[in-house]
Order: sequence, then C-alpha cells, then structure tokens
Amino acid sequence: MNAETIRIIDAIARDRNIERELLINDLEQAMVSAARKHFNSLDAEEFRCQIDPLNGDMHLWRADEEGHFSEIPIASLGRIPAQTAKQVMIQRFREDERASILDEFSKRVGEVLTGTAHRYEGGALVVQIERTEGFMPRSEQIQGEQFHPGDRVRCLIKEVREDGSRVKIVLSRSHPDFIRRLFEAEVPEVSEHIIEIKAMAREAGFRTKIAVSSIDSKVDAVGACVGVRGSRIRNIVDELGGEKIDIVRWNESSQILIANALKPAEVEEVSLCFELGRATIIVREDQLSLAIGRRGQNVRLAARLTGWDIDILTPAEFAKSLETLESTVRPIEGIEDTMLDRMGALGMISVFDVEEVGVEVLQSEVGMDEALSNTVAAVCAERAKEVAEQQQREKEEEEKRRTEEMAAADAVLAGGEQDVSAEAAADAILGGGPVAPAVTEASEPVADSEESVEDAVDSAASESDTNEEDASNTA
Repeated sequence: MNAETIRIIDAIARDRNIERELLINDLEQAMVSAARKHFNSLDAEEFRCQIDPLNGDMHLWRADEEGHFSEIPIASLGRIPAQTAKQVMIQRFREDERASILDEFSKRVGEVLTGTAHRYEGGALVVQIERTEGFMPRSEQIQGEQFHPGDRVRCLIKEVREDGSRVKIVLSRSHPDFIRRLFEAEVPEVSEHIIEIKAMAREAGFRTKIAVSSIDSKVDAVGACVGVRGSRIRNIVDELGGEKIDIVRWNESSQILIANALKPAEVEEVSLCFELGRATIIVREDQLSLAIGRRGQNVRLAARLTGWDIDILTPAEFAKSLETLESTVRPIEGIEDTMLDRMGALGMISVFDVEEVGVEVLQSEVGMDEALSNTVAAVCAERAKEVAEQQQREKEEEEKRRTEEMAAADAVLAGGEQDVSAEAAADAILGGGPVAPAVTEASEPVADSEESVEDAVDSAASESDTNEEDASNTA
C-alpha cells in the first residue's frame, strides 16, 4: 500500500459517492479475509488490519495463544490470499455503492431529472440517470412516444426499491406529478407557492386539466401559468409531445368549479345532489358534444378534477326528466309543493334519483313521514322500471334504424358497382374504349385534426389578457 492506493480510493469515493472511511474499512476487512484464507483460520478475531488514511501504509497483525498480536509481512501471504482479498474488496465496494444509490435516490422520489435513453427491455425503457440506470415501465410511458438510444429523456422518479442485489429506480412520464413539477420549473409563481395547483386530472398523451388559484390578488393564476403569448405553457406542451393542457380557475363553490372544469363548453345550469355525489349539468344542444368531448374525455377529466360524478343533459332532456318525476310523485296523496321544491333543491331530478336516495333522506331532508316516504319510493321504483324499459326500446329501435340505413347504403354502392361492370362489359362487346369508372376509389380518411400548439397558446394568452374567462390551452 502507498499514496497511489489512497488516491485511487479517493477517486472511487468521489465518483461513486461512497464515504472514504467506509472504503478504507472495506479494504482492511478484505485483508483480514485474505489472512484467514492463508492460515486456514475460522476465528474472526485472530487477525487485525490497519491502513493509514494519509500515506496508505498497511499493517497486518495476528494474535497468538496468549492474545498478543505480532505483525505479519503482507508479502508473505501469497497469490491465493491476494485473489481472496480482491474478491472480497470488489463485493464490499459494490454493496457500498448499492447502499449509496438507494440512500441518495430514496430522498429524491418525486423529483424530475434528465437522463439519456439507453435501450428497451420488454417494452420498458432503460434510462441512464447520472451514475446508475433507471427503468420506465410501459405503463409509465406516454402512449405513442418512442425514444432512440442517446435521446434526452426528462422523467420523474416515482419509486426506489431494492430488488435482490440491485437498486430498482422506477421512472415515469405519465404520472400527474410529472406535470406538476414541469409547472414548478416553468412558472416561478408556482415554485414560490404564490400560485397553487389545487387539483389535477390527466390522461397521459391526450389531455390534462389543472385547477389553479392564487394567494395574491394581484397575480392572475391562469395568466401566469399561460405566460406572455403562451410562452410558458408552450414549453410544457412541447415537452409532453403536444398533450393538451386545460388550465381552469379554482373556486371553492363546487357549482362554479364544475362549470369551469367543463370549459370550453358553456354551461347553462349545475344541479348538485350531495347524497349521490352527482352533478347534473345542463348545456345547450350545440354545446353538448363540446362538453362531453372526444370519447367522453372532457367530462371524464372534469369529473376526476372536481370529485363529482357528472351527468350532462340538454334543456329538453332535463325538462322531460323533471316532468316525469313530477307526474309520478304529485298524484300521491299527501305530497305538497314544498316537498317537490325540496326534492329539486336536493338534486333529485328523476325517478331514478328517488330510488337511489332512499326513504331515509326523504324523511330527514324532504319532510315526509315514514308511510309517505315508503309510498313515494315504491312508486318511483316502479316508474323507473318503466322508464328504463322504454329507454331500452328506443335504443334498440335507434340501433335497428342505423343498421337498416347502413345496409341500404351498402346496397346502393353495390348496385353502382354492378352498373359500372355492366357498362364496361357492353362497351367491350361493341368494341368501344374503356369506360371510366363512375365511382372512384376514395382517398384514405384523414384523422381528426387537432388544434395546433400555436393556436391553442394564442387562444389561452388572449383569454388571460382579458382576465374574464378561464384559459384553456390545447396542444
């Protein structure tokens, strides 16, 4: 041992983030193991080793029968003990490095870092992060994203755990906290806690809704998150590969929050039923598809953001449901107008609601006695069965009508092709030229167009300047 060995130990300690004293102790234990191997000793206390941390001088002692220690020349141990010392030293160094990685990254769970894509293993992406590797399961990847070796990968440390002799670091780009950390990095007001992200709902790769509020009346939460002409939100959208982000204004009132969460659709009325945890939203016919969103995405994210089950109805559907409920309940003896008003105030808008709420709520909140509440519940349950059967029949008739229309359309197209074939055959018999087909092959359908990031950002920026409506940035 000499000063060169100490310099190597210092380099290992610095590069692998292992304490220098721990490495020196590992080396001492490796030399004790080598001595025990050389002398075939089973006594762990028979040998002692000490290394000077300054100049690297090593001393090895062996105890005699009386317990007195005498120094052993290290050069006398031979080649086999040296190999034993090497193996022990490598094993202990690896254990120290694993413990160091586990301790370091366990403290960084929830942090966003940048790594380098390395390879795919069974669908999981292996990412080189600093001095170790992390893996991103398919479930934590954004759908449709594909990285190539050497690509920059920005990800969230989701979990750190021991897996046998390895430390497994689970990374994520689909976790909602990943977007939260991106906002903290891009929006100083969020990192300084002037703006608070109150709630978030995300479908990774498609759309995210975020509800924000500001503790400073001079700071517009939505406008600050969007940035000047969308500069801040644009960086986040680009990092997510064009994922849509809707930023809505938080409100303590559930009715206002739900209306904000359903933007860009305009909501006419919100009716809450606390007993069922359900909100009934009334929107105009022309706003219905916008409120529901593609494949129900807008209403689904709004429900997760607000914590309410959301039903969307048009004014006609809402009026029909109320009319059915009133025509069912009013004829019952003992029903008063005040009771109907209380039922409406509690969010009971259909016979199905009365059946779900139950007699206890009718007694405690509506003011009905036990006999009347049981009668109302029974009548509404019977009426609900009739309405359900009617709705099922209407649905089957609608499906049958669509099937017939599609069959008719197929028949027309088939007839057109037969006509073209007949003309071509007749023309061939008469010796004419080829007949141009009457029906040309349709081009491939164009996928549903998405708003460009620029248009969405400009729209959000314009809205934040007016400070009158909630900004919704759509990538």
